[in-house]
Amino acid sequence: MIENCAVATVDAAGTEYATGHVVVAGRTIEAVGAGPAPAGLADVVRRIDGTGHLATPGLVNTHHHFYQWLTRGLAQDSNLFDWLVELYPTWARIDETMVHAAASGSLAMMVRGGVTTAMDHHYVFPRGTGDLLGAEIRAAAEVGVRFTAARGSMDRGKSDGGLPPDFAVEGLEEALLATEAAIDTHHDASFGSMLQIAAAPCSPFSVSTALMREAAELARRKGVRLHTHGSETVEEEKFCHELFGMGPTDYFESTGWLGDDVWMAHCVHMNDADVAAFARTGTGVAHCPSSNARLAAGIARVPEMLAAGVPVGLGVDGTASNESGELHTELRNALLINRLRGGEKALTARQALRLGTYGGARVLGREAEIGSLEPGKLADLVLWKLDGIGHASIADPVAALVLGAAAPVTLSLVGGTAVVEDGRLTRVDEEGIARLTRDEARRLARIAGLT
Repeated sequence: MIENCAVATVDAAGTEYATGHVVVAGRTIEAVGAGPAPAGLADVVRRIDGTGHLATPGLVNTHHHFYQWLTRGLAQDSNLFDWLVELYPTWARIDETMVHAAASGSLAMMVRGGVTTAMDHHYVFPRGTGDLLGAEIRAAAEVGVRFTAARGSMDRGKSDGGLPPDFAVEGLEEALLATEAAIDTHHDASFGSMLQIAAAPCSPFSVSTALMREAAELARRKGVRLHTHGSETVEEEKFCHELFGMGPTDYFESTGWLGDDVWMAHCVHMNDADVAAFARTGTGVAHCPSSNARLAAGIARVPEMLAAGVPVGLGVDGTASNESGELHTELRNALLINRLRGGEKALTARQALRLGTYGGARVLGREAEIGSLEPGKLADLVLWKLDGIGHASIADPVAALVLGAAAPVTLSLVGGTAVVEDGRLTRVDEEGIARLTRDEARRLARIAGLT
């Protein structure tokens, strides 16, 4: 039972309470409302005084590349294509131990900052390097976060006109069989699932048209969602016109990649017709403002997407293009960057919070379970401390969270179980993860000839 806190439910009406309560029973929310919790509740095992705090739904990350935790700070002044060309040879040397370390670091940073549902798009599978997807799944279970693992793939190497080196790609049949095996082994579609799988060919410039089409058919046959990168840069737009004779959105539609079971990362360079196509089909977007800025990709048309009804969530993206690796900073950056393009009313603090919670849940197809604080939904929630020096003079708690400094997390629950207490992860050793990621980053650098 959490009492005496401000509450932003992020429900359909945007209900907020200046002083309210949240009651959790087992893994679900039992009650949310103004004032003290209802009297006479039996078997209250923990009562929390939330004075000076804001309760919100847990943050939902909709796009990431965990393995990149080991290559942060490289290619600092490159656009996307140059950045990829520089880093692919290093990424192609990752192994299972490295991926587990990188996933642990990525997840630890996000969860400590309020993420309760994580997602990763892993698409680099060098031969003979172990169970890389399994390494991520193991790390997510250790941290205790809800997880969508997008089994990525690339089959268009440099010799076929793609960007990745040939030794970093899989064959068409190999990629499809591995994706199907991941779904059959790991996907759990039940209410409250801690692990779901998505089919996720990497991008038009690293994947053949055959793999795009057949992966979509596979995903729909298996009842899982589809994810890829789309319309990230002007170079991608040019690539699609040169190779396919059409822009990215038309290409995606021609291959079966628009629909309410699809979400795409970035979607920066979209015209009115593209936005309308996404709205018409219910195709979702993972908005990654920090990565888009880091790689100078541009500013996505998020206000227009929202106005058209496109599902939009937030993504950290890989930490080689977002070194902080924290989703709660994306709330602020989404608001600020969209105002640079669209003016002072382009995005509000409450819209930014919705992007990071309910919007992300909708993009992942889980809005009936998570993304808002409502009775019957899963108890994925965060209690943010806002009475410290960084926030105490901001009267509006949502503005304090979105516009202020990164707020400390006093408590974070995933399905009613604490994964953060007083700013510390409860299930894993933060210092141990820091040492492990440092050592594995150095090992990768040695193998790749960077040191």
